[in-house]
Amino acid sequence: MNPQFSHKKSRLLYNQSIRCLPGGVNSPVRAFKAVGEIPVFIGRAKGAYLYDVDGNKYIDYVGSWGPAILGHSHPQVVKKVQAAAVKGLSFGAATELELILARLIKKAFSSIKKLRLVNSGTEATMSAVRLARAYTGKAKIVKFNGCYHGHGDSFLIKAGSGSATFGVPDSAGISPNVVKDTISLPFNNPDEVIKIFKRKGREIAALIVEPVAGNMGLVLPESGFLKTLREVTQHYKALLIFDEVITGFRICFGGAQHIYQITPDITCLGKIVGGGLPIGAYGGKEEIMELISPQGPVYQAGTLSGNPLATTAGIANLKILSQSNKIYKQLNITTKALCEEIKEIAVRRNMSLNLSQLGSMFTLFFSKKKVTNYQEARKCNLKMFARYFRVMLSEGIYLPPSQFETNFVSMAHTKRDVAKTLEAADKALRLLKRK
Repeated sequence: MNPQFSHKKSRLLYNQSIRCLPGGVNSPVRAFKAVGEIPVFIGRAKGAYLYDVDGNKYIDYVGSWGPAILGHSHPQVVKKVQAAAVKGLSFGAATELELILARLIKKAFSSIKKLRLVNSGTEATMSAVRLARAYTGKAKIVKFNGCYHGHGDSFLIKAGSGSATFGVPDSAGISPNVVKDTISLPFNNPDEVIKIFKRKGREIAALIVEPVAGNMGLVLPESGFLKTLREVTQHYKALLIFDEVITGFRICFGGAQHIYQITPDITCLGKIVGGGLPIGAYGGKEEIMELISPQGPVYQAGTLSGNPLATTAGIANLKILSQSNKIYKQLNITTKALCEEIKEIAVRRNMSLNLSQLGSMFTLFFSKKKVTNYQEARKCNLKMFARYFRVMLSEGIYLPPSQFETNFVSMAHTKRDVAKTLEAADKALRLLKRK
């Protein structure tokens, strides 16, 4: 660690936290175990920067795992939320805000005719799967190794993200019956999809996928992969569920389905939809969504679903994003420039790196070959990544503390921030090459 960066207070808080919280954290990836560090405790955030409790300042590439696309504490969003808070934090009743946010989402996603607001991406994906089973009358779910859809039982069969960080592909406490009804396949392998549907297509209710994987690092779909998923599910009368909790409104206003021109039956959203506050949503065709209670027999409820603070933040966020395509264009230019420069540094330092980028998302893989699935991501040099992370942190660059996560760039990142990041990356790779 850079001696200029003291983490004395963070260490004290962590030692106290482990007496109250499992592992001292409320989400596994925050524990920093994969990078051999204790967690940094954040005190505040503004624009592209985080400030920890010890007063250290960082250029942030986590962005609350995606939603801070405009930068932290955007003044327009904060002002709206403050005004909403004065009126009441939660009513547990219908509000016009829910309708306004729903209309903004429908405007962005042509595949969504009706939707339901929930409290998280996990709630959205769990509800979508239940809905798919009710609509098709079938039980089995197909997912992909390394695609993370939250911590619902069905999704923790060979899951990625937090569990991948610790090398534990499954979670304890999952019923054998759930395992029996969940089929997990390799990402970007259309042949395996075709094979399993030929064998079990009559039993499969839905296939759920991150169209652009963001939880094994950023892994893009290979040409024709998503098209195959759409064709196969249609043929076997199964539903195609796109988990766009990360990609929705992040890579463009209409998500990955707009970029790749694939129309799913159900779309799951989160992150940016809440503008930094907890929210999720799932939606799709009318005939599917009308099965949800109180209109239909599929029960799903939530006291805080569509609460006034989260909907207010989401509305403010989406209105800004919808006003101009220049935002997404600028994000892509900034991110691409950063990534191209890192590639050049790696070549200059004779380091084996592979860099994946789409829009304002990117991942630097410590691998000699392109990463196309979870198995290949697992083969990356995780120790090298951990050393890289520690050097970058000591230089004031805050990265996701796992090789299996995605970096996010915001509109608040400046050319100066990019230049400082590249300077730190050059130093990090130089030090790693020595070892």
